[in-house]
Amino acid sequence: MDGELAVPQSGGMESLAGGAFAPRNTYLNTASTGLLPEPAAVAMRQAIEGAAVGRPTDMFEDVEASRAAFARLAGVPASRVAAGSSVSVYTGMIAASLPQGAEVLVADGDFSSLVNPFHMRRDLSVRTVALEKLADAVRPETALVACSAAQSADGRVAGLPAIRAAARAHGARTLVDASQSAGWLPLDATADDYTVAVAFKWLFCPRGIVFFVVPEDLGGLNAVFAGWVAGERPWDSCYGPVAELASSARRFDISPSLFSYPGARASLALVEELGVDAIHAHDLALAGRFRDGLGALGHTPVPAPGSAIVSVPGLGHRQPELSRADIEVSDRAGNLRASFHLYNTAADVDRLLDVLSA
Repeated sequence: MDGELAVPQSGGMESLAGGAFAPRNTYLNTASTGLLPEPAAVAMRQAIEGAAVGRPTDMFEDVEASRAAFARLAGVPASRVAAGSSVSVYTGMIAASLPQGAEVLVADGDFSSLVNPFHMRRDLSVRTVALEKLADAVRPETALVACSAAQSADGRVAGLPAIRAAARAHGARTLVDASQSAGWLPLDATADDYTVAVAFKWLFCPRGIVFFVVPEDLGGLNAVFAGWVAGERPWDSCYGPVAELASSARRFDISPSLFSYPGARASLALVEELGVDAIHAHDLALAGRFRDGLGALGHTPVPAPGSAIVSVPGLGHRQPELSRADIEVSDRAGNLRASFHLYNTAADVDRLLDVLSA
């Protein structure tokens, strides 16, 4: 990878990642799944080949390196980061910790893995309001405000500063799902009580990895899913009840999908090398180019200023046609959703616009 990575001088319109990615199509679907960089693919192949011949590598070392890398990206110590495999497991853990009758405030149409676990506890009061009204809807009885930093369906970015301020004013905790933002939108997990994020989208890690950030005091959570890896000394915690849970957020770890972590370690290293600020500028420049082009074609996207995700009402039905033309986007609720990341270029945007103009 040495010598291949360089921030472009053309306003973010060329690929940021040099030869680390090799898409064979016009891939504009990171909001569904990020591309896997070659260094990550190589690391995973080496781990698999080692296991196949009885010489496995220490993939738990890769877990710790990945945890530390995500912690740096989130601006928190690694002791506050748990490693798991599902957003819903961690939101379910938070739901299980709330007292009977507690009010949880969520955004209308937010991703199911974030909101559904709260609905599954029938003794909680779950109140749903429009994303833009979340801050104004916090009230004294609100115990938790949960929302995605960027909406999966249409890319709208939450007004987190106002939401946090309102929550603090009323003594409520905040839970932010950064699954659609971590990797392109600067992340400050110190500002929230809980942050959760899948890593297979904008962090372009293999599937099977979720990071969960908790407060220094562990947020009053009960490690209801704790297995042997949650022990202070995991290899001494394999049989019977775990005698001592980890004193850090590692007590919330879920037994890891180990073969994913060598790849995650390489992918997160690439994010750190390029820098989220540079990725952010690159992605927004491409999204802005697409929005401008849509206007010229007479289409109006869902208003989502400052987002790398662009959703266009009424065009979702064209997704199969675009796929046949080797352009990968998504159909979400009838909207065409395009998402722009560091491996995309201005030529990718223009090709999508050309096909849409036909």
